[in-house]
Amino acid sequence: MAKCRVFSVLGVAVLLLGCGMVNQSNSWQAAVDRQAGQLGYRNWIVIAEASFPAHSRAGVRQVIADVESPEALDHVLYTLEQSETVRPQIYLPRELRSVENDFAPGIDNYRKRLKASLHGHETTEIDQQSLITLMEDANRSFDVLVIRTQTALPYSSIFLELKPGYWDVDSENRLRERIDRERRQKLVRPF
Repeated sequence: MAKCRVFSVLGVAVLLLGCGMVNQSNSWQAAVDRQAGQLGYRNWIVIAEASFPAHSRAGVRQVIADVESPEALDHVLYTLEQSETVRPQIYLPRELRSVENDFAPGIDNYRKRLKASLHGHETTEIDQQSLITLMEDANRSFDVLVIRTQTALPYSSIFLELKPGYWDVDSENRLRERIDRERRQKLVRPF
């Protein structure tokens, strides 16, 4: 009887460990899905290379992903594309374009994989220090999700600023023009 209990306990432990191993490989995706679902307009997502600095400020959440940045980007964009509430404005460090494969072996392959992972989204290039400053400024009022990847290449972090998914710049400009017209018309009308 005691042997049966030992084998039962061992069997349950093996089963739980086995399930944990299966879930562990997808745990970063589940964490990203959960976290991204809570983000909205003006929040940021950073798909960070391995040496990206850890932030201690409240509002910065971190997920460790056991994949390279292009794979993490692919998952994040897929997740955001399922949402109607936000769309990403993607920023890449301007320096990434100039890093040579001789000094950073693998960077050429990384750029090819990155392009494939963009799902056709356009990117904007800005100096990395400016991107970090923009992200830190946004974090004073808004949340930032940092997904730290295994990518060990310089200037390979990817910055996503979330914009409204159902309202674009053209719509906002038309609205502002209409409000200005209406305000001017009220000022011109006699009492």
